[in-house]
Amino acid sequence: MDNQEEVREFLTSRRAKITPEQAGLPAGPRRRVPGLRRSEVAALADVSVEYYAKLERGNLAGVSPAVLEAVARALRLDDAERAHLLHLAQAADGTDALTRPRRRRTKDQWKPHRSLQWTLDAITAGPAFVRNGRMDVLAANQLARAFYADVYALPHNQANLARFQFLDPASRRFYPDWDLAADVAVAILRTEAGRNPHDKDLHDLVGELSTRSDAFRTRWGAHNVRHHGTGTKRFHHAAVGELTLAYEGLEMAAEPGLTLTIYAAEPGSLSEAGLRLLASWAATPQSLAPHSSD
Repeated sequence: MDNQEEVREFLTSRRAKITPEQAGLPAGPRRRVPGLRRSEVAALADVSVEYYAKLERGNLAGVSPAVLEAVARALRLDDAERAHLLHLAQAADGTDALTRPRRRRTKDQWKPHRSLQWTLDAITAGPAFVRNGRMDVLAANQLARAFYADVYALPHNQANLARFQFLDPASRRFYPDWDLAADVAVAILRTEAGRNPHDKDLHDLVGELSTRSDAFRTRWGAHNVRHHGTGTKRFHHAAVGELTLAYEGLEMAAEPGLTLTIYAAEPGSLSEAGLRLLASWAATPQSLAPHSSD
């Protein structure tokens, strides 16, 4: 992925999102562009207009941390956006080679250490799985395999959550809040692109999804990023119906670039009963056989 283009489009999109009122500036007449002008961002960041214009053209190489922080404040970046800007600057300098996670190509080329699989299998109350930044599911407990039965059902999904989200019609049923889930998926991929810009497999995945999904292409162009560590999601599973589950995403210290995600239901809730039913269903050998995505 071209770093200068990524920087240019990210900074431009962030500037367009901020109104003068949000930045504490008078709106003034005859504004021809959405959001702030370059000159206004430069003033807020205490840099010259020419210097900020250089940054917005994509030239982040050699920019000091202090300037990056000033630009982040001027653009009112959140924590995920600030980290993304830093990763883009590291890529521009070439220093990301020292900090990026070891490259994970495909799930077929990485196997979980047996102790990791033991750990996953020991989690019996909820789905637990390991994914990379491309959203490949690399390892899972039995309940997660049952939970994501639709993801595993079609071989062309390649156990990739983003490919399932945008290319498999079954995702429209599985995610009742489909648009929100789609926003999150793209933000995760965009965050990974900033953190690991030389990942050819990620580049190929983005190219495939951009070509085949208008919904993905539109979201990708928005340049939104996010940290995806904790929250609540709604699902509709073909076997057990509606589930509302909390999730925790844990970065794996022993496997840089991988995330362990665990889902759990509120104790005593219908969703907890649904997970128990799903666990019983998962224990039946034929339950994990591929089924129709209609």
